[in-house]
Amino acid sequence: MTGKLYVIGTGPGAADQTTPQAAAAIAAASDFFGYGPYLDRLELRPDQNRYASDNREELSRANAALDRAAAGASVAVVSGGDPGVFAMAAAVCEAIEKGPPSCRAVDLEIVPGVTAMLAVAARAGAPLGHDFCALSLSDNLKPWDVIEQRLTAAASAGFVIALYNPISKARPWQLGRTFELLAEVLPPTVPVIFGRAAGRPDERIEILALADADALLADMATCVIIGSAETRVVDRPGRPPLVYSPRSLTRAMA
Repeated sequence: MTGKLYVIGTGPGAADQTTPQAAAAIAAASDFFGYGPYLDRLELRPDQNRYASDNREELSRANAALDRAAAGASVAVVSGGDPGVFAMAAAVCEAIEKGPPSCRAVDLEIVPGVTAMLAVAARAGAPLGHDFCALSLSDNLKPWDVIEQRLTAAASAGFVIALYNPISKARPWQLGRTFELLAEVLPPTVPVIFGRAAGRPDERIEILALADADALLADMATCVIIGSAETRVVDRPGRPPLVYSPRSLTRAMA
């Protein structure tokens, strides 16, 4: 007998940014595995069980959830944002690939969610209106020199860049180093959006030029979006500026 495994993205944190599909999966599941603060966002019933773990225990969490689902339970693995963007969907897929045959028999449903860069972009305007990429600055699972190479390549290619996991107590220097690298490629006027807790009561959105970008404005709840040379800022009297990347490319790429 096998159960069901949902991998759910709850969105950036505000209740109205959780999709109806995710809400239905939350209502259907009996057992919930996830990072504690993400589970704290859920209003679980008394008959629903919660299994919280540290945010660096993704693979063990995925294995535990798969074991429970393989035994017949209806299980949810919970991520903030979208589970496929630097989150639990990849860990679950890896656990299925490396696990026993019983894992492959589990009925798996990955439920998408609103990821942080989309929530932050919507607050600022349309900075992702043209080609863009997303990078994680965490070097827990990949070396820092690879991150530097990808940052430089993305900026040189003209991509808008959304940065996840920009800074932490263990990595206080990496975002500042990122701004230094990008300043070697991009104009100093390129807008940088610091979007913290988009959609939640403690939301903070700040827009600065790359030359003035300060890494101290970010924490692990912040998504940083760095424009391309094409990205524009539209000032509006009495209202926040609009940041957008036009759909058409007007300059020749080097």
